Amino acid sequence: MAVSLAAGDGIGPEISAAVLRILEAARAPLAFEPIEVGERVYLSGLSSGIPDSAWDSLRRTRLLLKGPITTPVGGGYKSLNVTLRKALGLYANVRPCVSYAPFVRTRFAGMDVVIIRENEEDTYAGIEHRQTPEVTQCLKLITRPGCERIARYAFAYARANGRRKVTCVVKDNIMKLTDGLFASVFAEVAKEYPDIAAERIIVDIGAALLADRPDKFDVVLAPNLYGDILSDIGAQVAGSVGLAGSANIGPDFALFEAVHGSAPDIAGQDKANPSGMLQATVQLLVHIGAGEVAARVQNAWLATLEDGVHTGDIFEAGLSKQLVGTRAFADAVIQRLGRAPRHLPVAAFGAAKPLKVELAPASAPLIGLDGVDVFLHWDEAARRPAALGERLAPLAGPEFQLQMLTNRGVQVWPKGFPETFCTDHWRARFVAAPGVSPDNAAILALLGRVHAAGLKFIKTEHLYRFDGKPGYSLGQGQ
Repeated sequence: MAVSLAAGDGIGPEISAAVLRILEAARAPLAFEPIEVGERVYLSGLSSGIPDSAWDSLRRTRLLLKGPITTPVGGGYKSLNVTLRKALGLYANVRPCVSYAPFVRTRFAGMDVVIIRENEEDTYAGIEHRQTPEVTQCLKLITRPGCERIARYAFAYARANGRRKVTCVVKDNIMKLTDGLFASVFAEVAKEYPDIAAERIIVDIGAALLADRPDKFDVVLAPNLYGDILSDIGAQVAGSVGLAGSANIGPDFALFEAVHGSAPDIAGQDKANPSGMLQATVQLLVHIGAGEVAARVQNAWLATLEDGVHTGDIFEAGLSKQLVGTRAFADAVIQRLGRAPRHLPVAAFGAAKPLKVELAPASAPLIGLDGVDVFLHWDEAARRPAALGERLAPLAGPEFQLQMLTNRGVQVWPKGFPETFCTDHWRARFVAAPGVSPDNAAILALLGRVHAAGLKFIKTEHLYRFDGKPGYSLGQGQ
């Protein structure tokens, strides 16, 4: 089967070469199509890091095995990983976090957690703006279809792989709309899987427990940012990030990669551990239905770890038996093809079971406009909320009333505390006057009055009500 191959930057070419030798020895049914992405493409002037020729290869193969990428220091370069995930619809990131005790040092023998991360939304949309000299923003975008799709994938994965529980990790006690949507959709989908236990946990305690009590988890489901952080915590707690691979799955494409970085400090020195990329390749083999070959490679790798043949990142005196480099580690795995581990669980992969995710039909809510939040850059020396409120209130006109001012989300007018620190970035909430149903024309007229008064608005957000429920949060302290 044809697979696009991006060797990557830094240690990428070395670990890619090692993995290809193992696959060739194992007679894996893969034909690789090399593509160039990453640092050299960035430095050639292409800010995406991926040329048209690489996109053409991906559209042909629909599979990508990728080494680590170096993004050049400085502004203007977009994350290649994020670009690939979003452009190809790779909405599910699947990262197993498994310990290999007692052969690799870990505090948690028997750890076996799979972290499933939503891969396209959240703050990773990368929509950021500097709005005033003092304030920047990053938009956190969470969609109902995105939440439903990843929740259904997590439960389908758990059922297909004999898992017992899915834990949803969110911060919906603070971000009640965005994380609240993720948690509520998770709860809806969970009802369709009565054979799988479901629980919700706040991300701060969830991260602490993953680091201290990973046995409490089985499958962990998280939005993009939390999932990224938890994945690295889980991999490191299990033994080493260098042993972890991940799969990025979409309806039409799949990408498999080592999760560690390009480690330019050891590039070209035959020191890198190819295990992360090899684990990603095992996931690829399982994905395409080559479970027998995947098991053969995995068992040879496990036997190598058992025999204490370790690269420097996991080598430990008294535990490891032989310190080897990248090439010698690959040789050791090749020598053990056909062997099974004596102590670690023997890998066995059944026939591939494509996880089909279908979204439930959505009903259109009744939408009403309650008002508008107008964000302003206002930097009078004293930054007195009362002074700004006195200027804005008469501008509301017949359609609106000025309900409150906030600064960094905290209400500072008409109620507030003089101790509250204020920046140059203010939100004025205008709500509909009694008996008035405002529209966009009314909002434009309001903005015209604000502008004519010499105030600088920098952003607006409509205040919508969906099926009678506010689609906006209260001000902190309101």
